[in-house]
Amino acid sequence: MKGEITTTTKARFSDCDPLGHLNNVKYLEYMMNAREDHVLQCYGFTYEENIKNTGCGWVAIQNQISYLKEVRPNAILNISSKIIKMGDRTSVVEILMMDENSEQVHAVLWTTAIYFNMKTRRAAVHSSELMQYFGEYLVEIPEETFEERTEALRKENKKWRK
Repeated sequence: MKGEITTTTKARFSDCDPLGHLNNVKYLEYMMNAREDHVLQCYGFTYEENIKNTGCGWVAIQNQISYLKEVRPNAILNISSKIIKMGDRTSVVEILMMDENSEQVHAVLWTTAIYFNMKTRRAAVHSSELMQYFGEYLVEIPEETFEERTEALRKENKKWRK
């Protein structure tokens, strides 16, 4: 799928808590690091380059995360990301952390970001060029809300446990 990109990583022992699970903060770190890599791979730029060239960048204003399945040390993880909503000033990116076969979802993250002008320190409107460019990468999902999406992914995970 053009708008969705996936990379693979490994859960590090040092990132796990005393119970032997990936620390909750590390889920976010792994997912956001993967997204940064995806932006370069998929769109061909870094956030720093975009700020330098346009004076604007995206600032996270909301993160919604659900932890669906524990991650153990040394687990191989596939992390995918995609734009699921795009407005004149905001965008929503979904990031999924999945098992090695992309069958079970360990966590889902929706990050809402606002396009922000660094000079004026105010929200900026996405240019028509940006809207058109990112519109080509927009991926539709059937669920409208984060809660609906989380529930649908929980149901999918249950199918694989049987």
